[in-house]
Amino acid sequence: MQFPQILTPLAVLALTLVFSGPASAQIKAEDGVISEMHQAFRRNDKARLTALLPQARGHALEPWAAYWELRARLDLASSADVQDFASRYGGSYQEDRLRTEWLQLLGKRRDWSTFAAEYPRYRMRDDKEVRCYAIATELNAGTTAPTGSPDLATEFKRLWYAQKEADDGCNYAAERLHAARKIDGLDLWRKARLAMENSRPRAAQLAVEIEAKDVAGQVVLIQADPIKYLDKRLMAITTKRKELSVLALIRIAATNPDLAAEQLHKRWGLFLSKEERNWTWGAIGKQAAFKLQDNAGEYFAKVTHDADLNDDMLGWKVRTALRQGDWPTVTHAIDAMQESSAEPVWVYWRARATLASNPSEAQRQAALQSLRGIASVRGFYEQLALEDSGQSIALPAKPSPLTFLEKAAASANPGLQRGLYAIGMGLRGEGNREWNYTTNLHTPGGMNDRELLAAADLACQRQVWDRCINTSERTKTAIDMEQRFPTPLRDTVMRKAKAVGLDPAYVYGLIRQESRFVTDARSGVGASGLMQVMPATARWTAKKIGFTSFAVEQLNDHEVNVAIGTGYLKLVLDDFGGSMPMAAAAYNAGPSRPRSWRNGPVLEAAIWAENIPFQETRDYVKKVLTNTTNYAAVLTGQPQSLKARLGSVGPKPANAVESYADLP
Repeated sequence: MQFPQILTPLAVLALTLVFSGPASAQIKAEDGVISEMHQAFRRNDKARLTALLPQARGHALEPWAAYWELRARLDLASSADVQDFASRYGGSYQEDRLRTEWLQLLGKRRDWSTFAAEYPRYRMRDDKEVRCYAIATELNAGTTAPTGSPDLATEFKRLWYAQKEADDGCNYAAERLHAARKIDGLDLWRKARLAMENSRPRAAQLAVEIEAKDVAGQVVLIQADPIKYLDKRLMAITTKRKELSVLALIRIAATNPDLAAEQLHKRWGLFLSKEERNWTWGAIGKQAAFKLQDNAGEYFAKVTHDADLNDDMLGWKVRTALRQGDWPTVTHAIDAMQESSAEPVWVYWRARATLASNPSEAQRQAALQSLRGIASVRGFYEQLALEDSGQSIALPAKPSPLTFLEKAAASANPGLQRGLYAIGMGLRGEGNREWNYTTNLHTPGGMNDRELLAAADLACQRQVWDRCINTSERTKTAIDMEQRFPTPLRDTVMRKAKAVGLDPAYVYGLIRQESRFVTDARSGVGASGLMQVMPATARWTAKKIGFTSFAVEQLNDHEVNVAIGTGYLKLVLDDFGGSMPMAAAAYNAGPSRPRSWRNGPVLEAAIWAENIPFQETRDYVKKVLTNTTNYAAVLTGQPQSLKARLGSVGPKPANAVESYADLP
């Protein structure tokens, strides 16, 4: 379906009228064939898809129907079939998505001539396996990187090390780069170490096979019983055996860092190289830090050269030092990072370390300048930087109102139309992907700030709140906080929050993170609704708050969901003495974990949150508190403080009464 690029005033008015109202309002009787094709695609029913496709011609979601039909038979399709599809649906998400999968198939077939012809047309550039195939073809063709860009080996290692699962594309590229002497044995062993740390023995084995095929099978033995492996290999010390022993020690550290440290200190440290010892101590320190062990810092202190560690290990070295108040180590570890030191989290703590270490006036001013460089309302550390540089967290100036033509152009955008139509039909995954592709700056027609604001406004008007928020969050300079932090169901949320004595901004901050206000949201573990409440938790909470007529099916009703969710959040908050960070952690990970995580020294809550072992919960706590602070500014119109909401975290007072021992 092609749409005009220049709209007449009449066309603009017509499209604006057609695409107004809730997202579900435009569903038509002929949508049934689209739903049936979607189900057939999920069953991989090729015959049914081909039979139904003619009936989908002319439908608003025809590109999806055609994509499902061709994707299901792509392994048997010809280049002509793919080119016909690209011609008919040129510029669409579906065209580029199919090209991604076609490139994957061409790579697996080693059809490099066709791959090389197709790759320049690939706009999305979001598939790591396809990029690995492309790196291999560029290496084969002798292509050089543009000036200022990383060389192929550097780009590849960054890509490959970040992938946990093994794939054909990156394994093939590793083989080619190794054969061309662009990556060496240490690069391959480091990939194996990372894979073993993440309990991905197949990925580790594939990396080892490239460097040392004769011993690659031993990776399976290491995964199964690393202690037994080390006991049998002590007398057979070779370069390969040493690296395999590092894998075994990493495997042991994942469950018992102290045992791994004992093995390394008493036995294997004598045989390993300096780099191998440092990496292994870093891996042991990281695992001890995960467990919040007091001796994690001792393990990290055994690393004699921080540059031998990767940025992830160094990040955990920083977190451990923060818990111990060891500001010099914070500084040294951040300075050793190769790629991550410019991230707001490490810019913030690097500046804090300087300010805490009796700096000269020049050093103090440099640290304050670093804080001012990241200070904004956007994120957790950006907000902390605002406050540490002497500012409050206030609403930025609102952008100028969108014009009629700006709104109409968003309404007339075919990708946004299809995205909203799909969401309205219940095809949320497809609709979200189409919407994101259409608004992405890396695709043709990608949007500037004003266009993103208009697209977000369209989603808000259609009450598709997750697209509204996610799109508005991507603007760089034109920031509309009311759009980024909308308040749907305001009467319900305000009423329920106040009924149990909760700050409505805290409730909104949590809902925004939990569901993005998608009322029918359901998690993979069974949590549902606006506040993503688990059935068992809902039943327990209903009893505690006297909701005698509650049934789990009622969680789909937003009034009930918010009542149960706020009731539970209040009980959790009370159980943790009013600590918003700990209550948020409990809401995400269950109360038993933050009860354990609070043990140890009394910490400022920002340090405590940064040391949460689970990345999901660590990010969740920081985002909920950031959201809360911004919502408070939106709801009150007054400057706010994140630090005032954080406070400190430490062990539960000995004389404190257990509020709810059975809190789920």
